[in-house]
Amino acid sequence: MSRLSRRDFVVRSAAGAAALGAGNLLGSGALAAEEGAAMAIARWGGAQPGADGIDAAAVKLTEQAVAGIGGMKRFVGNGDVVWVKPNIAWDRTPELAANTNPDVVATVVRLCLEAGAKTVKVGDHTCNVATATYQSSGIAEAARRAGAEVVHVDPLRFRETAVKGERFDALKLYPEMLECDLLVNVPIVKHHGLATATLCMKNLMGLMDDRRRYHQALPDMLTDLTRFVKPRISILDGVRILTRGGPRGGNPEDVAVKMTVAAGVDVVALDAFGAELMGKKLDEVPSIGKAQAAELGTADYRSLSPREMNVS
Repeated sequence: MSRLSRRDFVVRSAAGAAALGAGNLLGSGALAAEEGAAMAIARWGGAQPGADGIDAAAVKLTEQAVAGIGGMKRFVGNGDVVWVKPNIAWDRTPELAANTNPDVVATVVRLCLEAGAKTVKVGDHTCNVATATYQSSGIAEAARRAGAEVVHVDPLRFRETAVKGERFDALKLYPEMLECDLLVNVPIVKHHGLATATLCMKNLMGLMDDRRRYHQALPDMLTDLTRFVKPRISILDGVRILTRGGPRGGNPEDVAVKMTVAAGVDVVALDAFGAELMGKKLDEVPSIGKAQAAELGTADYRSLSPREMNVS
């Protein structure tokens, strides 16, 4: 079977979702549509782990969340090149919850390789200096140990790309992230001073250059960007979340340990769940309503009948 284009993927996915309720989505390289949940939520159900136990719990939570939507083989085909896109923007340690949890990232890398990926790349367009953020976040070391190729984004390679959005005709994007067989979106749940929350759609800004110019039109831009990228799978890190002081963070008192990982195919639903995890109302995160109005997903994540698991 030939590889699906982005447009074909969305058309077939929409048809499958209409027929099956929770959704039947094809991943790159899949031979046939495989039944799977549109969303899964893994919460830690055992005793609250100490600082040393959070890392191991993050691995289990990620494994179960991905398994809950049918496993990584639903999305990864043999020989695929996969780009795992975490948040690695800030020169902060994992305990400060400004970047994606490194054990969540490493687990996603391992699951992609086990599913048959030929190469898994990990990289982000950072805000602080990349050599610092990649190290202090713990993501570079964890990703390499898991078998990933850690990529430092080259600022000279961004290209003006026609996205043909409702508000923006073109955005400056990173070709290598777009041209891979699968982009796995792995954001952390955290506060953002302008957007209220950084979640799945906001994490896609790591594909962009010259991001500050869009800060006054974030909901419109995020909707146009998400419509163009069409992420097939997102994995939302809620192990530790940043409740205030985002996106940079830095104050341990602003971090809440939630011990939760969610995975799914609907970024709007995942963002709505992430907002709930932060204690935010949906109308406090304007990009959610904007994207739902553009029919990119549903803010009523419960309507997807997500698989919910207690992990211990």
